[in-house]
Amino acid sequence: MAVDATRFAIEWQAAWNARDLSRILSHYTEDVIFRSRKAMALVGAGELRGKPALRHYWQRALANQPDLHFTVKDVFAGHQMMVVIYENQRGTLAAETLMFTADGLIWQASACHADIA
Repeated sequence: MAVDATRFAIEWQAAWNARDLSRILSHYTEDVIFRSRKAMALVGAGELRGKPALRHYWQRALANQPDLHFTVKDVFAGHQMMVVIYENQRGTLAAETLMFTADGLIWQASACHADIA
């Protein structure tokens, strides 16, 4: 099943902006691998494996940022993958590379954030 990148990005943004962790996690496989230096800073690991670890990280991230808001700026589609470019409430740009299973769930994701001085 091919993922409609634009439709996915709209739903992804809406789930985050609703702060609905169950809705956000519904896009991921149970054994997802997620990489982010922000995770390293918040939970002590830059690579998280499985939904429970991802849930723990995002629960802490959401609690620390009550004003969290994402605005998707661009989407790049590839074969069973996409990159979502977005801006957060502080104006920081970020990119998430999402790898999809044939069923349309994310099995691997990596987040990169702009270094703003």
